[in-house]
Amino acid sequence: MENKVLAIVNGSEIMEKDIERSLLRFPKETQDHYKTEEGKKQFLEQIINFELIYNYAVDNDMKNDPEYIEQINLIEKDLLIQIGVKNIMADVDITEEEIQKYYENNSEMFKSEESASAKHILVDTLVQMKEIKIEITNGLSFEEAAQKYSKCPSSAQGGSLGSFTRGRMVPEFEKAAFELEVGEISEPVKTQFGYHLIKLDEKSLGEAKSLEESRQMIVKNILNQKQNEKYISSVAELKNKYDIEIK
Repeated sequence: MENKVLAIVNGSEIMEKDIERSLLRFPKETQDHYKTEEGKKQFLEQIINFELIYNYAVDNDMKNDPEYIEQINLIEKDLLIQIGVKNIMADVDITEEEIQKYYENNSEMFKSEESASAKHILVDTLVQMKEIKIEITNGLSFEEAAQKYSKCPSSAQGGSLGSFTRGRMVPEFEKAAFELEVGEISEPVKTQFGYHLIKLDEKSLGEAKSLEESRQMIVKNILNQKQNEKYISSVAELKNKYDIEIK
């Protein structure tokens, strides 16, 4: 972007990059508004107003105002604390051996969730469900039976519930579904909703992600852990260096 002068207030230039930098302090929705032609005009007017107030404050010697000095000291202290913490945590190295060891010791963390894809038929009574299963055994397809008898809205899709992971279904349903083999139909399963007949279409066991797939998360976790340890040890050293009196 060309860094051209947009306005001059009391000899001080307001540049295009000054506007862009100031915009970064606002939420994205606000930024989007101020990037329109009308928004740019409004924002430039605000910057000019702020510059006018700045000049007013300087001309009235407000840099020596006790409130200003107090706020500057607080800001300076906060900045120094932030830089100090950053400096303490900067000197942290992570070795390939540590990454490998973390991956091996936390293998469960890097497994994808076990999932299943199934269809079901839902009715109110066990007697009705047993009759439906007999019809299926005699040649009625599971999908046709679901459309004909199931009271679940999934009946319109032949009873299909799509894919789901553990923890998404009620316990009795989940247990029965994950114990089935692909293509197998369950015995009637009772839940709080009624009686289900379940047909398993697909099942995917939780597969482990490779070290390379997991590397970014491992490095982040190790870094957080080591930085936390470094922070705690550094603060402990500083407690021995500086006097502390709690009243």
